[in-house]
Amino acid sequence: MEDETENDQGEYISPFHDIPINGDPGKDVFNMVVEIPRWTNAKMEIATKDPLNPIKQDVKKGKLRYVANVFPHKGYIWNYGAIPQTWEDPAHKDENTGCCGDNDPIDVCEIGSKVCSRGEIIQVKVLGTLALIDEGETDWKIIAINIEDPDAAKFNNIDDVRRIKPGYLEATVDWFRKYKVPDGKPENQFAFNGEFKDRDFAIDVIKSTHKFWKALVTKKTDGGEICCTNTTLADSSFCCSQTSAASTVTSAPACGPAHPKPVDVDKWFYC
Repeated sequence: MEDETENDQGEYISPFHDIPINGDPGKDVFNMVVEIPRWTNAKMEIATKDPLNPIKQDVKKGKLRYVANVFPHKGYIWNYGAIPQTWEDPAHKDENTGCCGDNDPIDVCEIGSKVCSRGEIIQVKVLGTLALIDEGETDWKIIAINIEDPDAAKFNNIDDVRRIKPGYLEATVDWFRKYKVPDGKPENQFAFNGEFKDRDFAIDVIKSTHKFWKALVTKKTDGGEICCTNTTLADSSFCCSQTSAASTVTSAPACGPAHPKPVDVDKWFYC
């Protein structure tokens, strides 16, 4: 399962590199690429190593990856995605967590009432962040809300989530702690003893990962297998034409019929 990305002019873009980080320049409103709608299980993600970085389903040991349902949760409990033009540098040891980045764009848990669609671009207000340590890597989880949510004006910081949606933050920690246990892995750990950091801290983290991304696309940092091909960044040597981008897309293997969802995806695990 894979989604190519086009802008509203029908031009090919990379959801990793070509969508601006800010949804409203001059304000701390950020664009979010929705990879996984709430309540779903398929582990969809921006394919950072593929040309133009389509959104595709992760594969582990030759099988399409689905996250387990760990009681009382069903699939992802937020709209889950990433902020474009950010990158958690695996060569940079975070001064707060003592661990290096996870080599991906920074993740977002969007807590609004709407179930979004895969590939949708929404603008979010940042409320705070959780520092997950996932298999020894720093994996920031930004807590945010869609600015078009009917209750968005009520949310301005992490304490508002705790007050207005009681139990949601605790459920978020529980989800990230246990979601890999059904796969035979140990519980994940957290920096700051699993405490959430506030809005200003989260925005500073986002801005630092934007700087790492900027170094990546301008060849000031070696990104290894990361594909930096883009169609809009004039100051990047990885920028390509729409003709070249179209050739990349049309030369990709055609999609076959969708695989049926395995019956065990709906199994409930009790950890």
